[in-house]
Amino acid sequence: MKECVFCEIIAGKMPADFVYEDDEIVAFRDINPQAPVHILVVPRKHYSTLLDLKSEDTELAGKMILVANEVAKKFNIHNRGYRLVFNCNREAGQSIYHLHLHLLGGRIMMWPPG
Repeated sequence: MKECVFCEIIAGKMPADFVYEDDEIVAFRDINPQAPVHILVVPRKHYSTLLDLKSEDTELAGKMILVANEVAKKFNIHNRGYRLVFNCNREAGQSIYHLHLHLLGGRIMMWPPG
């Protein structure tokens, strides 16, 4: 089975503009940004969707949000505002089946989204 694109990025087989890395999580710029700041926060461990998370993954899910907060500060959008989005499956807009959190900011966000 072919690895997913995010697994390949994490393994260093594909390039990405990393803005954060630790033992559990990486964050890099989205190649198709929907806002001036569009960062993907991705666990190193492969989970296809949010539905694959178990109770023992609670700390990792929370850490993804904390990493997004840290990156928002790095890009100086924390005081202006930013949006965090998890998409789960096709109808929600998930196109890469490796769990990831979108950090979007640097412009006024509309509601409802798409």
